[in-house]
Order: sequence, then structure tokens, then C-alpha cells
Amino acid sequence: MATVHPAYAQLRTVTDIASVMLENNPGMMTLDGTNTWILQLPGNAECVVVDPGDNDEEHLQRVAGSGRVALTLITHRHFDHTGGVGRFYELTSVPVRSVDPEFLRGSGTTLIDGEVIEVAGLRLRIVATPGHTADSVSIVIENDGSVLTGDTILGRGTTVLDDSDGDLGDYLTSLRALIELGDGRTVLPGHGPELPDLQEISQQYLAHREERLDQVRAALVTLGDSAPVRDVVEHVYSDVDPKLWPVAEKSVNVQLAYLRR
Repeated sequence: MATVHPAYAQLRTVTDIASVMLENNPGMMTLDGTNTWILQLPGNAECVVVDPGDNDEEHLQRVAGSGRVALTLITHRHFDHTGGVGRFYELTSVPVRSVDPEFLRGSGTTLIDGEVIEVAGLRLRIVATPGHTADSVSIVIENDGSVLTGDTILGRGTTVLDDSDGDLGDYLTSLRALIELGDGRTVLPGHGPELPDLQEISQQYLAHREERLDQVRAALVTLGDSAPVRDVVEHVYSDVDPKLWPVAEKSVNVQLAYLRR
């Protein structure tokens, strides 16, 4: 049997409440892999799992074995966060809640913006943060103020907006909503390492998006309003490895849709 690298086999404690199990699915879109978060108050036997990950049996078994799961939550629909939902439900038999009804299991109901979930001694507030995808949410752990951001904020780099249902206007609004949550909040992202200050990183993300939008506007002045998306990508992302241009096209498609509206 192949040896699993320790980074993917261990539950790493991040805060007094949140620990992370990194899935062994590194890649261009997933960075080091998908972060599955396990939330558990000290002394409480039950835990909440956020984003069980893809349909990776070893990973799902490790997550299911990390504690007595009371509830599973989904931050957004992408398969690297949800592909294992069905199997994880078989392993745990606990409700699964998400915005997208496709991932509901057991008695799980649709997540609602602003609702507070009280489970396993935790108080978890749902904040709708669409933009990366239409169904994206962030989750505030009211017990300590930290925030699970899914792919809305990553631990490294910036996120790609999905051009099938992502929306730049929504994303800018979501970043402003995260800024308004205040400073000093630990970021628990869907990929990459945790970050110390949600407000600061959200402000950086907002500035980056506005800068890219200005660059796309300038490109359209140079290339013409009907320029093909690849031409815009090559103009705006000339400093980026061309291997990443197909990924950049997704975000540029969303930016063009925003500007042309």
C-alpha cells in the first residue's frame, strides 16, 4: 500500500475550535488540496464538518473518524468540496446542509443568509458570499470570531470566479460584507493556509479585483469592445504563466459580463 504523505494524513489544529484535514488532491485550482474543516469545542464529544471534499475514500474515512459528527455543512457546490457528500453521509448518517439542494442529505435543509446554527455547543452564523459561485457562503464561528470562507477567500493567491454562475458584482459585494465583519478575525479558507485578519485580506482582494477590472477596461479600449476573451487575457495577464491563461479566462469572462451589463 502506498504511503500517504503526513500532510494529508493528520488532523492539524488551527484554533481552539477549528482543525483541518487536508485532502490529497493538489492542483492548479486546489493549491495544496481541499481543506476539510472539523469544528469542535474543547470537551465536547460532537463536531461539525465543513466541506467533506471529493469522493476520496481514504480522506472521507479519516474525516469521519476524527470525531462524532453532528452536522455537515457545504460552503459551495464545486466537486472538490462536495464530490464525497453522498459517501460521507453513508459513513456518518448526519444531516448535510448547503445552499444548493443537490447536496442536502438526511434532515438537512437549505442554508439561509443570516441564520445562526446552534449545534455541538457551537454558534455558526451563515453569511451569503456569492460571486465565486452563486451558492457560496462563509461561516462565522461566533464562539471565537473566526470565519470559514470556502473559496471566496483563499489562503494563498486569489480566487477564480466560475464563469458558469459566478458574478463579479456579487463578488465585490461579498468582499465588502466580509470587510464589514471587522478586523482580527482568523480566516479558515477552502484552500491554502489560514490567515490572521479577514478584514485586511478582504480589502486586498477588493483592491486587486478593482485593479484587474481597470486593466480589462483599458484592454477593451486598445483591442475594441468586441475583442475575444483570449485576446483580453493575453493583454491583461501578460505577466502570468501562459499555462494559467485558461483559468484566467473564466474570471475575464465574468469581468466582461459585468462591464457589458
